[in-house]
Amino acid sequence: MITKLNIYDNYYTWWKNIDKTILILIISFFIAGLFFSLVSTSLIASDRLNTNSYYFFVKHFTFILLGLSIMFIFSLLKEDHLIKISIGLFVLSLLLLLLVTFIGVEVKGSKRWLDLPFLPRFQPVELVKPFYIVILASLLNHQKYNLYFKYLLTLFLIIPIVLLLISQPDIGQSVLIIFTWLALIFVSGINLVIFFGLFGIFVFLLSYLILFVEKFNYIKTRISSFFDSSSNNNFQSEKASEAIIDGGFFGKGIGEGTLNSKIPEAHTDYIVSVISEEFGIIIILLIMLAFIFFAYNIFKKIRDTNDNVFKMILIGLISLLMMQAFIHVGVNLKVLPTTGMTLPYLSYGGSSIISISIISGIILNLTKRRVY
Repeated sequence: MITKLNIYDNYYTWWKNIDKTILILIISFFIAGLFFSLVSTSLIASDRLNTNSYYFFVKHFTFILLGLSIMFIFSLLKEDHLIKISIGLFVLSLLLLLLVTFIGVEVKGSKRWLDLPFLPRFQPVELVKPFYIVILASLLNHQKYNLYFKYLLTLFLIIPIVLLLISQPDIGQSVLIIFTWLALIFVSGINLVIFFGLFGIFVFLLSYLILFVEKFNYIKTRISSFFDSSSNNNFQSEKASEAIIDGGFFGKGIGEGTLNSKIPEAHTDYIVSVISEEFGIIIILLIMLAFIFFAYNIFKKIRDTNDNVFKMILIGLISLLMMQAFIHVGVNLKVLPTTGMTLPYLSYGGSSIISISIISGIILNLTKRRVY
């Protein structure tokens, strides 16, 4: 009886203190992703897999159920437990990322996935991202070290992650990791001269890799294709932008889109184009406004939070989500070169959903109402 009462009490306390607006937005994003998964993948399942048309939808629904459970667990943890668990899971996720180098599954020239009995086709970097931000924020607010030594520690933290990602190669996720790091050291109060110096170094190194390292010729091809519309190497982006144009303001209607049959992985990398073709650009505008409203509510909580570690974790997480959403939409609108970046919450993909669920759980945890 005592155990049951404790469970009910914990749940009641959680529900009373959780930010309902943020929670509703997160669940709405997941439901929207599930709906768009149903209408955008049924044709793929029936045509390519010769199976029932709900194959991808069922998988997506299963991952969302798992993701919501993970989100609830992370939102329920005590703050000090959250930090400790994040450290352990960060080490584990980093080891999994290292494991990709040796036994990773190669797809289209990139080795980014693990295919283990207990982790079928999983992308470890998605697990690294949320815990990396928690560790980063904790280091930047550590009381025992001076500010510049803390910057050095965080630099040593991101270097192995970026090197492992570059070896795959995965420039898109590398840029995301570096951007989040720069965002956090910027808000920590770093000298602007040092900040822009570090920014310049990373831009130089990235440019060198793309221009002079053979492994990254595919990125150079994508960038040159991006600036040269007559190139034949820009097929996916061309078809995605055509789908947006064909959809117009209100779209062709449910099931009337053809983008899924023209390019592979449209329901992951080009979900915005898929949605726009069938439902119109107005739905994309509403989704973007919802993301902005989501970020606004989190920043309101950041303003009211007294704990600097919590503030920096929330800034890091929302920066990551918004940057990823910006890159995805930019690629679909053909204002950025192709990166293979998913749209948070809405794109199909188990690794992405699990990562977003962990991020959402941490956000819900740190935005709860607290009595000091």
